[in-house]
Amino acid sequence: MIRLILGNKGSGKTKRLIDMCNEATIKSKGNVVLIEKNSQLSYNIGYKTRLVAADEYAIKGYDAFFGFISGMCAGNYDITDIFVDSTLKIGGSNLEELADFIEKLSAMCEISGANLVMTISASKDELSERIAKFAFE
Repeated sequence: MIRLILGNKGSGKTKRLIDMCNEATIKSKGNVVLIEKNSQLSYNIGYKTRLVAADEYAIKGYDAFFGFISGMCAGNYDITDIFVDSTLKIGGSNLEELADFIEKLSAMCEISGANLVMTISASKDELSERIAKFAFE
């Protein structure tokens, strides 16, 4: 299942994501992964959460990002939850590409059984229905 945390810069998206990530880490019987652009959140998450800095893996664009996440799930079937902060900074600002990325991730999550939560720096009104339907209410 995919869920999006939407909001403009400074609206508390990252704080909410961290809280959800820490809660999932406590409850998970498998592995929890937090992907961010760089390693800024290392002191905010529990030590059992796997923190991945996208910059360290030279991820550029949504195709590379999808391949990265798919590879993680293929290599580790115990991943129960994936959290992504700053999605637009990692994948890019093209909203059509973002919609395609989310739809491919949704299909992958169905197969892997992983839950995925991402932050998007935009309001629901700015996004197409293809993206907005995944937003937390």
